[in-house]
Amino acid sequence: MVFFHTSSNTSLSPTSTSSLPTSPTSSMVEQTIQNAESIIKKWDLNSSSLITITPLFHPNRKEAKDYLKCVMDLRGTMHFLVSQNSAPHKLVIAQTLMQIAMKRLEKEFYQILSSNHERLDPELVSTSLSSDGSASFDVEEDEADQLKIAGESISEVERVSALAMADLKAIAECMSSSGYGKECAHIYKLFRKSIVDRGLYLLGIEKFKSSRINKMDREYLHLTIKNWLNAVKIALKSLFNGEKILCDHVFSASQTIRDACFAEITTEGAKNLFKFPELIAKNKNSPPDRIFRLLELHGAISELRPDIESIFNVELTSAIKLQALSSLQKVGGSVKTLLTNLGSSIRKDSSKTPVPGGGIHPLAQSTMSYLSSLSDYDRILTDIISIHPPIDNALFPESYFNDPTVIEAPKQAASVHLAWLILILLCKIDSKAQLYEDLSLSYIFLANNLQFIINQVQTSTLKHLLGHQWLSRHTQKIKQHALSYESVAWNRVFESLPERTTSELSYEAVKDCFKRFNAAFEQVYVKQISWIVPDGKLRDELKVSIAGKLVPVYREFYETFSTKLNADFVRVSPDDLGNYLSDLFHGTRISSSSLLQSSSQSKGCLLR
Repeated sequence: MVFFHTSSNTSLSPTSTSSLPTSPTSSMVEQTIQNAESIIKKWDLNSSSLITITPLFHPNRKEAKDYLKCVMDLRGTMHFLVSQNSAPHKLVIAQTLMQIAMKRLEKEFYQILSSNHERLDPELVSTSLSSDGSASFDVEEDEADQLKIAGESISEVERVSALAMADLKAIAECMSSSGYGKECAHIYKLFRKSIVDRGLYLLGIEKFKSSRINKMDREYLHLTIKNWLNAVKIALKSLFNGEKILCDHVFSASQTIRDACFAEITTEGAKNLFKFPELIAKNKNSPPDRIFRLLELHGAISELRPDIESIFNVELTSAIKLQALSSLQKVGGSVKTLLTNLGSSIRKDSSKTPVPGGGIHPLAQSTMSYLSSLSDYDRILTDIISIHPPIDNALFPESYFNDPTVIEAPKQAASVHLAWLILILLCKIDSKAQLYEDLSLSYIFLANNLQFIINQVQTSTLKHLLGHQWLSRHTQKIKQHALSYESVAWNRVFESLPERTTSELSYEAVKDCFKRFNAAFEQVYVKQISWIVPDGKLRDELKVSIAGKLVPVYREFYETFSTKLNADFVRVSPDDLGNYLSDLFHGTRISSSSLLQSSSQSKGCLLR
């Protein structure tokens, strides 16, 4: 009977001491052979059909113990006869009995593996060992008492699993010590490899080839990668780990056998499992989100590397670790290439059409969406970039990265590289601003796009990677662009009004001021009413700044002189002026004819 123990109870291990004395007499040898013959021939596979189909290890476990004990005694007798070089006829009889016994144990070994394949599930295996990692075959106590004791601590399934593991171990040790370890291992490898291969198949792990992966459409490829990411953890931590535990337990008496068995059972399936990311890295198709799938694959392998090293920790399984490492390197190299290509594609963008109204450039939208998503993989990116640096620092100003205000310490590789890519984008946006014939519109374009980039940073992991000082530095640049826009676009309007309103101005001077203001304001308004500032905060800041400088001055001038002129010259009231300013930066398309002939409807503008 198998039960859990921590003491050194009598066990059926073939390494246990034989019952034969050190120097047995001839009668003792004869008695041992007779006892062995009585027990072994009873279970001879060539005897009755009932014996052939009746399992030795169930239900009478005492008989199984006696069988293994007689085999060990027979082995000891054979060693004695060989050492004495005597009684060759007895040695022949003993050898014949040993062969009969080994055939029986081979059959029992296979039957236990076959009938308990569900109970030897990898997850159950890892919980079916005792605290000292062993299970023994002992019948010193009453079987019913042992069942009761075992039932208090483990489930029925776990109990049966533990019994099966102990039986397999006892048979393996007996056969190995009798010189039949190769035959035992052969049976084990054939059966357990089929279990592992089927487990991988049920997890959806197939033998993929590059040609097949290259033909997959984007959706199916994504689903295949997602399945692999889920399957690899189960395969490693349950399937392979459970198989290692079982293999180490069954063949605990021989490291050579257990290492060879585990390697032959798992190498093919594990290499195929870990080759998949390498095939994906070599995939010729390049959908926009390919880099994210590669990052997920790289992260999965990196996370599982300690388990890979622990489970496949012998020389015979080194090919598995090498395959996992190769995939890790190939995936990292592909990510490096894609990052390099991203920077190149930004620099090489050749679109020559200005964005209407100075709005957000499609390049800024696509790039920042991409970088925002990349920032979620900052740890993985840092690992990859540290090994595969994808950029040439000589291409851009060294001061950008030496400036302590750019990225706060500690500078992770991912942070630096993402900031570098944003710098490439900003440089490209600067060049796109030159496409506008109107200088003031180019400043609106720069402010809009920089504000968009900052918004994307603030609402993603980029905020934590680039830091507060990076945000402050670039927010200040937006203010500079806004001031430049205001100066270029509105100076003529500001200059149309006198710096100080005095009653000493002549009628002609006042009339001329109103005419110049009307013309300048209408020109600016007609031109800028179609411009757009998507960010509400920036839009309000621009209007508040303009109104703050324009409306008070105009109101004072208007209240002083408007009654002295007719409506042909005084066409805009201070309230109308505020309402007109509120119309700006919404991308409105209007006709310029008679634009300022009448006051606009009151909108309750806050710019008065």
